[in-house]
Amino acid sequence: MKKRVLAMTLAAMTTVSMLGIVPAMADDGSTLYPTPDGVTLEASSYNEAAPDWTEYDNLIAQIKSNITTEERVALMHKAEDILMATGAVIPLYYYNDLYVQKTDVEGIYSNLFGFKFFQYATSPRDVLKINLASEPAKVDPALNSSVDGACLIVNMFDGLYTYNADGQLEPAVADPENPYEVSEDGTQYTFHLQEGLKWSDGSALTAGDFEYAWKRAAKDETGADYAYLFTDIFATAEDGTIDVKATDDTTLVATLTAPCAYFLDLAAFPAFFPVPQAAIEAADADGTNPGAWCQEAGFVTNGAYTMTEWTHEESIVLTKNENWRNADKVSIPELNFMLSADDTAIYAAYQGDNLDFADTVPTNEIASIMNNDDFHVVDQLGTYYVAFNVNSSLFEGKTVEQAAAMRKAIALLIDRDYIVENIAQTGQKIATSFIPAGMADSNGGVFKANSDAYTFPVEEEEGYFPAELSDDCIEEARKLLEFAGYKFTEDGVLSDETPLAITYLINESSAHKLIAEAIQSDLSEVGIDLDIESREWNVFLDERKQGNFDFAREGWIADYNDPINMLEMWTSQSGNNDSQFGKN
Repeated sequence: MKKRVLAMTLAAMTTVSMLGIVPAMADDGSTLYPTPDGVTLEASSYNEAAPDWTEYDNLIAQIKSNITTEERVALMHKAEDILMATGAVIPLYYYNDLYVQKTDVEGIYSNLFGFKFFQYATSPRDVLKINLASEPAKVDPALNSSVDGACLIVNMFDGLYTYNADGQLEPAVADPENPYEVSEDGTQYTFHLQEGLKWSDGSALTAGDFEYAWKRAAKDETGADYAYLFTDIFATAEDGTIDVKATDDTTLVATLTAPCAYFLDLAAFPAFFPVPQAAIEAADADGTNPGAWCQEAGFVTNGAYTMTEWTHEESIVLTKNENWRNADKVSIPELNFMLSADDTAIYAAYQGDNLDFADTVPTNEIASIMNNDDFHVVDQLGTYYVAFNVNSSLFEGKTVEQAAAMRKAIALLIDRDYIVENIAQTGQKIATSFIPAGMADSNGGVFKANSDAYTFPVEEEEGYFPAELSDDCIEEARKLLEFAGYKFTEDGVLSDETPLAITYLINESSAHKLIAEAIQSDLSEVGIDLDIESREWNVFLDERKQGNFDFAREGWIADYNDPINMLEMWTSQSGNNDSQFGKN
């Protein structure tokens, strides 16, 4: 692991601007960490170190209202400006996805959002042996919020739309000859389902199952992390529920508050898949455990496969669903999933021909196999990042500006280039913004690009901070920490008078551990002590969701190709808002 020791005399205390911080100047006179124009952080009413999130919440609501595409793009830039000004979300790199797959297996494909589709795979063997991850946290389409869970779900359930091998949307349950109509004003979609659809138990699958599923996902009682995808865009019916209605067995009418350019993408997203009402209500009569119906094998599905075995923490077996609409195109009758996050054990199983597909490779193996025919790297639309809990006791006694300065200092100290080149190793791009490179802007362009209408604070990086670590970055980080109340010795490390110790939470993975150790080394250059704690996957997810952490590793792969997906997750009411913005 690279070590760098830099000793320098500290510059004078940084001064205060509207945001509380004036960034240091680089040798060429440019600012290293400029504050986005027009952004001011106010303290929340319950925690003086946490930012008030009212403006952000209102911005997201406005973006989803009936405004022009030009206005929408401008407001999305403003929302990202506010998010990045907090320093709580620190992007490291933009995702791509690596996996290994036996060369005699064909027909597996993925999309930009990380979903793996196995239903059209072919193999000389009747069983396809797969590893995606460890024990899934949720397999209820409404309750899942992880990519590995979504991969299982898209092979067991079927939405109105799906993605084909070219990554393009196409009708699934919707009638391929006449999938939908949309009203002239873009606010009402009428979907037409295929005739004769069935659940895996042979019962009829109807438009009413979609109405039930969508209303269930939107209800507070369900506790879906993605409830905002429904409540924020659907109109409200007379009974107070979201305005979606099955007018007959094959017709579903959805009414929105404003046109939604990505609504068909949502129709292909797991949270919008149908679920079996009778089975759900039988398993959860009192409504206290919404996911009870699918916590063991044998639950009803409507996709290519159904789960026939689930040995928790060990394996899952999916078996071909003969009642699926395209069952005649499924050639592999059984998918056997190894549940593990131990990438060394996973790779050993793959090498020993006990796996046909593995969605991870140990970091120390990548260089030696990346040119092999069975090694694959595909594009993804997402960001690997680290995040602070803005309500953490770490910021106790600080003002909102000082807390932001602390977090921005950490952002400047991390050597992203080292992480990309020596740990990730498969051509990932360094991230200087949260919204990833290549994401569309909904106005015919790319969002992460300077334009006449908007220029990123660090113009040459089209982002919010420098891509590469430099001595200037480290000097500015010290200034930011000084502003936050920390003192330094003449050698440029934190004084014993003001120590700073941060606990960093990760899940079990060799790559996450190596990245954590790289960050630990980077922060030690100025005397910050980073303690790394690892959790099993499901515990890790829950700790982040509940805000039981100071600093954590994070990753977000987009659910659809629109910047709002990367922004709406941070609203106060979102179940995906791990940084706890707007939460008490």
